[in-house]
Amino acid sequence: MEDPNFSQAVLLICQHGPEGAYGLVLNRPLDLTVGKLLPEHELLADSIAPVFLGGPVDHSRLQFVHMVPGRIPGGHEICTGLWLGGDLDALAKVLGEAERGEIPVPAVRLFLGYAGWSPGQLERELSEGSWLPVPLATQFVFQAEGEEAWSSIVDQLEPGTGGPTPSLN
Repeated sequence: MEDPNFSQAVLLICQHGPEGAYGLVLNRPLDLTVGKLLPEHELLADSIAPVFLGGPVDHSRLQFVHMVPGRIPGGHEICTGLWLGGDLDALAKVLGEAERGEIPVPAVRLFLGYAGWSPGQLERELSEGSWLPVPLATQFVFQAEGEEAWSSIVDQLEPGTGGPTPSLN
């Protein structure tokens, strides 16, 4: 896709239905930590957790995905074992414990913005070949960063699946 918002973007589709679709770009790190973003939050003000650009729409709201629903309640399971959102104070506690080395770094990724599609728009874009759908691999949700993430996923596509032109690699 030639749109700079989505060129070599790796997206996680969080919701898709008759009313449209909603997703998060996984591989656009911002030069921003959650502590810089929320300096007034008592528990997050010192956090060094990175924030990613989730898409071109609504940069006013922090969102996150995670795989620790037992530690961060209140989220919505978007696929087996992967949760969207939850209690912000619980998130802060988990991030703080990880940053102090008290627990292993959890599978959590934070975002500003999102990608949205009107009803039927994503289906049209898929039929036009604008997107290369691949099955969800949670390692890409938490490890994907920059153009290398896109290349790594494209390299895993089966030959003949309509991969990108060599000039885009």
